[in-house]
Formats: sequence, structure tokens, C-alpha cells
Amino acid sequence: MMIKVLSFGELLWDIIGGKAYIGGAPFNLAGHLAKMGVHSTYISTVGNDSLGEKALKIAKHYGLYTDYISIHSTLPTGKVNVFLDKKGNPQYTINKNTAWDEIILQNHFKNVLFKEYWDAFCFGTLAQRTKSNRELLYGLIPQLNCKYIFYDVNLRQNFYQKEWIERSLHFSNILKLNEEEVATLSELLLGKPVTKEEFCQIIYSEYDIEIICITLGENGSILYDGQGFLRVPGVKVTVVDTVGAGDSFSAAFLFSLLSGLTPRESGSFANQVGAFVASQPGAVPEYSSIVKEQIKMIKK
Repeated sequence: MMIKVLSFGELLWDIIGGKAYIGGAPFNLAGHLAKMGVHSTYISTVGNDSLGEKALKIAKHYGLYTDYISIHSTLPTGKVNVFLDKKGNPQYTINKNTAWDEIILQNHFKNVLFKEYWDAFCFGTLAQRTKSNRELLYGLIPQLNCKYIFYDVNLRQNFYQKEWIERSLHFSNILKLNEEEVATLSELLLGKPVTKEEFCQIIYSEYDIEIICITLGENGSILYDGQGFLRVPGVKVTVVDTVGAGDSFSAAFLFSLLSGLTPRESGSFANQVGAFVASQPGAVPEYSSIVKEQIKMIKK
């Protein structure tokens, strides 16, 4: 049976070392899902410019269903300047007033989406920085017919507010974040620093979250499902850059879970894919033969 996933958010270009790489965290996630054989549909907006045209071509090359990526008549395709430290960790300067800040989705497209069944809907925080996007997103989610609502917190610069994050948590049943984001949200939502374990227990009890994934970089990940904590060891690699590694983790975890694997098995595969992506330049590199073979095995 074909897995169907709908994703929403930014579509932009990361400028790294003078080179342009297509990106946007939810777009990276959607691209990885498509490369894994999922029927992956993306909602976003690009500019009526050469970067927008190129973005659509690459999205189609990944295998993404692009009918819901619109073209804005005036705003340009988004750009982000990315600086990598000595360990390959990125710092972002995200330009404002870009096409993805005003995502367009016509009513007749909404009606088509509402009639479909989706295995998962994926979204993040950054695209919520504009009121029009928040209104679109918050109106969309309650009307979708889907099994999982996957929220990747994915904080960038200062483009987040407590109200947006709480609203997003209320919508979601799978939450993914990294350990730095746990620290930030502990202060923002709970008013005090807490351990990762305490954070999971509190968030799980206050919201209808079924699974919480915390990525720990080379140290793997922690999964919490209300029954207990699963610690999944990391995979050692030589890091080139970590851009997109978390997004590939999200995609691999969802793909595995929706294919029938357990959370632990899904976390293990997600760690392997995330580590591979961190060892390669760009957010959605060509998979190695080993990763491709693992995908085939999971599909069986």
C-alpha cells in the first residue's frame, strides 16, 4: 500500500560557502520521503524567478508531488545565508519578505486535500512567522483526515513564539526536536530548565502526543511513548555539514513507522540516515547503496 504524506512550510535556498542548495526543513523532509518511495506532497510558494523555477524542477526530480507549490507574483524565492562552524554545525541568516512567507493555497485545492486520506501531515515552526501562514496552517490541520500530525519544532533565529508552539503541540501526536530545543522549550513553556526525561513526561501528559523524538547528534536519539524511554545509539561518521540531517531523521523515522516498524527500529534507521546525510554536502544528497538497500528491506 502506498504511504501518503502531506507537508507544509518553507521552500528556499541555503547559501553555503557561496553555493546554493535547495532547502527549507519541511521541504527537506518531504524530499527525503519522496526518495524513499512515499507519495510525498508539499504545500509552499516560490517566487516567479529563476530560483523558483529551479526549485520546482528539483522538487519534481526528488519525486515530490508539486501541484500545491504555488508561484507568487511579486515576492522572491527565499534565501538563507548559512555559516558552518568547524564542526559543520550551521548558523542561519533568514531573509524576510520572501514567497514562502505568503503561502498560497486556493480553496479548490483545499477541498481536494480534505477529501484525501493522509498517513501523516508534517509541519514546523519557521513558516508560522507570518500571520497569513499561521491562519492557513491552523485552518488546514483540523480538516485533514490523517493518522499522524508530525511537528518538527525546528527553531530558527528568533522566529518563534510561545503561542505558536503551544498551538502546534495541541495539533500534534508526534513531536520531534533536538536537545538544544528541549532546553529552549523548557524555559519557554515550563519556565525552568528540566532534564530531557522530565520534559518528555510533562509534554506527554499535557498534550495528546503519542511519540516524542529527541535527536542527540552523534549520540543518537531518545524516544518516549508514555511507556518508557528508548535510547537509540548514534552512528559515527565524519561530518561534512549537518544541514538537513535532522530532516532526514524525521523522514526516515516516519517512513519506517508507517511501514510497520516499531519506534525503536524506526529510530535506529532514522539515526543511520541522519548520520549519512551529515557525512555529505547538502540537505538531500544521493543515497548510498547501503541506505537504498535498507529502504528496500523496510518496504518488504
